[in-house]
Amino acid sequence: MSLDIFSVSQMLAKIIFVIAVCLGVIPFIVWFERRGAAWMQGRVGPNRVGPFGLLQPLADVIKFFFKEDWSPRNANKFYYFLAPTLALIAPLAAMTIIPFGSFAVINDQVINLQIANIDSGVLFLLAFAGLEVYPLILAGWASNNKYSVFGALRGSSQIVSYEISMALALLSILMVYGSFDPHKMVEFQNQKIFGIIPMWGVFLNPIGALIFWIATFAETNRLPFDLAEGEAELVAGYHLEYGAMKFAVFFMAEYIAMIMASAFLATIFFGGYNLLPGMYFVVQKIGTHFALADIGMQNLKAGFQFLSLFIKVAFFIFVMIWIRWTLPRFRFDQLMDLGWKILFPLALTNLIFMSGVVYFLNR
Repeated sequence: MSLDIFSVSQMLAKIIFVIAVCLGVIPFIVWFERRGAAWMQGRVGPNRVGPFGLLQPLADVIKFFFKEDWSPRNANKFYYFLAPTLALIAPLAAMTIIPFGSFAVINDQVINLQIANIDSGVLFLLAFAGLEVYPLILAGWASNNKYSVFGALRGSSQIVSYEISMALALLSILMVYGSFDPHKMVEFQNQKIFGIIPMWGVFLNPIGALIFWIATFAETNRLPFDLAEGEAELVAGYHLEYGAMKFAVFFMAEYIAMIMASAFLATIFFGGYNLLPGMYFVVQKIGTHFALADIGMQNLKAGFQFLSLFIKVAFFIFVMIWIRWTLPRFRFDQLMDLGWKILFPLALTNLIFMSGVVYFLNR
C-alpha cells in the first residue's frame, strides 16, 4: 500500500471512528438522562421498550422518521433548513482537533490519533465552536415566529456573553502551556507536581478551570442556562417550529456539543488522554503477560489513552445531566448578571494574576 493511499485511508478511518463514537453514544446519554431524571424525581422512566428501556432511544428515532415533515408556510426556507444542518456540523468539525491518544503504529506507519493535527488547533476549535450561535439566530429568525425569535435573541446574547469569560479563562491557561497545539498541552500535563500530583491545568489554574466549566453549560444551552428554550416562557424557543427529523438533528447537535465541550475541557484542564491513576500499572501488567513488543505496547497504551479520555468525557456529561435535574433555571437577568458581573471580572482578574505568575516563573 503506497503512503498516499495509507494516509487517506487512516484519515477516513479516524473520521468515521470519531463520528461513529459521537453518534453511537448519544442514545445511551439520552437513556441515562431520562432514567436519571426519573430516579431523582421518584418516577419510573422509560422501561417498556427493551430491557430497562434501553431501546427507547431507538423507538424515538423511528418515531422521528415517520412523523410528518412539516415546515411553516411563511418561513425563509433556505435558512430554515440550514440552521439544523449547521448546528450539527459545527461541533462535529470542532471535534477534529481533539486528540484521543498519542499515536498508534500500523504496518510500520505512525498514526497520530487526531483528525486535524495542526499547531493552532485551539483556534481552529474555537472558530467552529463559535459557529454555534448562528443556528440559534437562523432558526429563530427563519421560522417567522415571535417565540422562536425571543429564544434566538436570548440564546445569542447568552452565548456571546459567556464566550468572553470562556476566552479569558482559556487564555489564562494557554499562557502556561505556551502553545495552541492540543497534543503539546496534553504532553505538558503528563508531568508531575512534587512527583505525585499530575500537572493538570485544573491544578495549575483552578479558577480558570471553574470559569471555563461554567461557561460550557451556557455555550451548550444546558440547564440552568437553557433560557433559549425555556418551555414555561417560550414554548420551545428557537426550534419551536421544527419537527420530525429536523428537530432530531437539533437534538443530536445538542448532545454532540456536550461531547465536544467535555472533550475540550478534559484536554485543556484535566490531562486529556493521559492515563488515569492506576492505568499505567494495568498496561504494564497486560504487556508483560502477553510479552508485547514496543509496537504492541504503544498500541495498547493508545487504547487505554482513548479509554482515559472517554471516562473523563463521560464524567463531565454525567455532571451536566446531574445539574440539569438538581438546579432550577435562572431568570434571564440573573443569567446575564452572573456572566457580566461575576464571571467576567473574575476571569479578567485571574488572567492578570496568571500573567504575573508566568512572567516571574519565566524570568
